[in-house]
Amino acid sequence: MSADGTWNTTINTPMGAQNGTLTLSTEGGALTGKMTGAAGEMDIQDGAIDGETLTWKADITSPMAMTLEFTAAVSGDEISGTVKLGAFGDATFSGTRA
Repeated sequence: MSADGTWNTTINTPMGAQNGTLTLSTEGGALTGKMTGAAGEMDIQDGAIDGETLTWKADITSPMAMTLEFTAAVSGDEISGTVKLGAFGDATFSGTRA
């Protein structure tokens, strides 16, 4: 199933649910896109596809500077996975195709 498109997402952080939009584009094994949320808009970095697994990183500056590291899978019109929140451990996230 293609990950291409726009996704309405929720990250379940220690500070509560953070809603946003994720726009993804795939080409071969490369994954590019943008994330938009309360912290603003950021490009995803180091995006890759390995079989059914998507991975990427995003740098945020608010509420503090850190690099978020995502691992996800797409099933139909749903995306879900985990995100490493720096020193704050791991959180889950999920979304549906917009």
